[in-house]
Amino acid sequence: MQLTVKIYSDGAELSAMKDVAAKGLVEGFTTNPSLMKAAGITDYLAFAKEAVATFPDRSISFEVFGNTPARMLAEAKVLAALGPNVAVKVPVIRANGEDNAEVIHQLSTAGVKVNVTAITTLTQVKLAVDALNPEVGGIVSVFAGRIADTGVNPLPVMTQAATLCHTKPNVELLWASTREVFNIVQADQTGCDIITVPPKILGKLSKFDTPALQVSVDTVKTFDHDIAELGFTIPVDSVSAE
Repeated sequence: MQLTVKIYSDGAELSAMKDVAAKGLVEGFTTNPSLMKAAGITDYLAFAKEAVATFPDRSISFEVFGNTPARMLAEAKVLAALGPNVAVKVPVIRANGEDNAEVIHQLSTAGVKVNVTAITTLTQVKLAVDALNPEVGGIVSVFAGRIADTGVNPLPVMTQAATLCHTKPNVELLWASTREVFNIVQADQTGCDIITVPPKILGKLSKFDTPALQVSVDTVKTFDHDIAELGFTIPVDSVSAE
């Protein structure tokens, strides 16, 4: 299957990042505080420095932790200084509901490539696009999976988001919170430039273009294998089993 959307790996386990990179599956990486917590990261900067050194030629996004404009600006400058391939993730809003448009604008104007994250509405997409410097470029990360979790079809949102993002040069739309392999196809169809995918889902890419009948056969083989390993049997009399 021929796709134009760029695939980034979403996670904070360096071994998994190395594995998908070695397989040639991804062009970049994204992380966030929740992923770092799940991976057991205890020293954020040490992890970030090692990741940048390991993947100097691939885009990699690190998120600020601060929840005030001043703190976010200061942290963003530290993260951006780690390498030219680093994009700094800044949430589109803070927990108090106030937006980070001015923070994003200041960083982008200063030459920092910003990855505006946690976006779920078209109003937020427009805010992010307006705040980004087209000469520096940036990434607009829309959480399509989280939109779908609310029972809303994210495809119209992503299509319109792509139109908004592409009104300004060097601004890329990223499909975030990927839930299944088919989301990669949907991201491509809706005009997204990037999709960020967890390693577990990346592992399923080898199934692309597998005939449906073969999927059925492989499923039954898995059942048979697991039944044999478990040693399960359903007692029946010899006559009815024939």
